[in-house]
Amino acid sequence: MNPVDVLDIARWQFGITTVYHFLMVPLTIGLAILVAGMQTAWYRTGNPRYLKMTKFWGKLMLVNFAMGVVTGIVQEFQFGMAWSEYSRFVGDVFGSMLAMEGIVAFFVESTFLGLWIFGWDRLSKGVHLACVWAFSLATVFSAYFILAANSWMQHPVGIEMVDGKPQLTSVWALLTNSTVLAALPHTLFGCFAVAGAFLVGIAAWKIARHHRESAVDNEDRGLWHASMRLGAWVGVVAFAGLAVSGDVQAKLMFSQQPMKMASAEALCHTEQPAGFSVFAYGDVGRPDCESVKSVTVPYLLSYLANGDVTSEVKGVQELLPEYREKYGTHYPDDPRLGELAGEPIDYTPNLPVTYWGFRFMIGFGSVAAAAAAGVLWFTRRGRFPKGRWVGPVALASIATPFLANVFGWIFTEMGRQPFVVVPNPNPSGVDGVWMFTAQAVSSGVSAGEMLTSVIALTAVYGVLAVVEVFLMVRFVRGGVEAVMPAHPPEGDDEDEGSEGKQSDDVLSFAY
Repeated sequence: MNPVDVLDIARWQFGITTVYHFLMVPLTIGLAILVAGMQTAWYRTGNPRYLKMTKFWGKLMLVNFAMGVVTGIVQEFQFGMAWSEYSRFVGDVFGSMLAMEGIVAFFVESTFLGLWIFGWDRLSKGVHLACVWAFSLATVFSAYFILAANSWMQHPVGIEMVDGKPQLTSVWALLTNSTVLAALPHTLFGCFAVAGAFLVGIAAWKIARHHRESAVDNEDRGLWHASMRLGAWVGVVAFAGLAVSGDVQAKLMFSQQPMKMASAEALCHTEQPAGFSVFAYGDVGRPDCESVKSVTVPYLLSYLANGDVTSEVKGVQELLPEYREKYGTHYPDDPRLGELAGEPIDYTPNLPVTYWGFRFMIGFGSVAAAAAAGVLWFTRRGRFPKGRWVGPVALASIATPFLANVFGWIFTEMGRQPFVVVPNPNPSGVDGVWMFTAQAVSSGVSAGEMLTSVIALTAVYGVLAVVEVFLMVRFVRGGVEAVMPAHPPEGDDEDEGSEGKQSDDVLSFAY
């Protein structure tokens, strides 16, 4: 068994499963709150259009939520199976956040989601509305607890070291970590960007199909137009929020993880003032950057890093001696590290991944923001562009914020390597707490066992992807008619029979 191979395979496994799971999370969080808003509009106005929107988009949300639950469970088990050394080290801290996420948030989600699904004809409209809001807000708290755990790995706080392991001394410090307070709004804005694009893409496709086939009546066309405009406005606001919250995160990154900041720019040598690299060509992977040429925006990186256009930003080559002095030049002589035991530590993250991951995040986000703004312009006063290209382009645009989210997470996690728990270079956190990724992987697990689990999980996730796409396509094609009774209730004038029919329709998409 080669521990290096086990480490690489374990990282691939966690990367594959996490990225796949994260495709579900932002859509569920963003769409849940939008669906709650749609039902609120129906509750206040009695307009059947909002009820139809609630039912249709709620149906798609449930499919995505179910897949998110299935794929999320695997994440929990990986900490014990593939990363047991990490779990032993951070269990006292990390476990508390997972417990809060599981007991408080996940149980609340499940309870109130069940009441929402089965309560259409059993609960009063006000109580039923409260259930969907409770579920929606619980998804936010769930994200908060997970982000708090991840943020502690990026910036340890609220602990003291006992027998070489961190023990939690203040859960409040954990929940108010500056890193999580910046990450939470950024993540939520990303969720709204995904949900907004989802509404825009599907609604625009439905309208475009109407133009070609006259497949949608005028009433439903208004529903799709309203959904599309709502999604576009949500997208525009979300991307504005992403820009502001991203700026806050950049300044924290400069303070807390200077090597990640340098790797995001493939900045190999210190610059003052430092320009922001828009595009680079050459061998970005070389730490000396001898062949790299960049097209830059002068002064911008200095401002993003420190709010000062003249501030200094240290490069990789200048940071390496500092890291070696603080955290050591060689891995511990631990037999569990195998070939890495006693070897020199490479503190440089994978520069091509961090550099291009950061740019793909910004690039796909910018495309999605431009698309949302374009939708608002081209659909003003009830207009809609005609052409066979509209439907396919609308559907393709759904992918852009998903990709921006994925590349953002890849950059965040890859940029902290070789650490799984990143040390604090400044007094804002607890000093002397870190763990190398090579130390975190489970001992006693063979490369063959790890590879088998990767192949099995990837195959299962592939099947789940086919199932989700099949269900989404089927329900989107079915449209509003698939989720509504023949004579939908309007306002408060709903009789018992129509309520029972509603329940049947809701049950049909709950399974």
